[in-house]
Amino acid sequence: MEINKIFLGKLFEQAVENPRLRQSFDLRTSSEDNSQRILNALLPGTVVPIHRHPNSNENVLLLCGKLVEVIYDENGKEKERIHLDPSIGNYGCVLPPGAWHTVEVLEPSVIYEAKDGKYGEDGSETLDTFKAKETKDNTASTKT
Repeated sequence: MEINKIFLGKLFEQAVENPRLRQSFDLRTSSEDNSQRILNALLPGTVVPIHRHPNSNENVLLLCGKLVEVIYDENGKEKERIHLDPSIGNYGCVLPPGAWHTVEVLEPSVIYEAKDGKYGEDGSETLDTFKAKETKDNTASTKT
């Protein structure tokens, strides 16, 4: 399999048709592979909820386009912005385990992302889910 301009073009076409304005392509050897290795075509306007991967770092390499990885604290306050743009030599980043983050897509982009653990079984969660759980736990503890 070659990952070339034609392949990425088809991935972008699928992203345009997708209501989420993004399309992923699974690069794992099989569904039993205990990792996540994905090409993800992202279009401006896509909304990726603030989330984290507590059990793995996340490697992000930008093949084409421009985007910003935005890192937050537990309260949803922005801590850092990492501008990725291969045309100026900013190719990627490694997000540490547990880092709350999202992405702002500045122009159509394709990233390669890799992390440990099967999708849905890796402990990942959104900040909204975390906050709701935290609120529920605080409410329960004040009743006891």
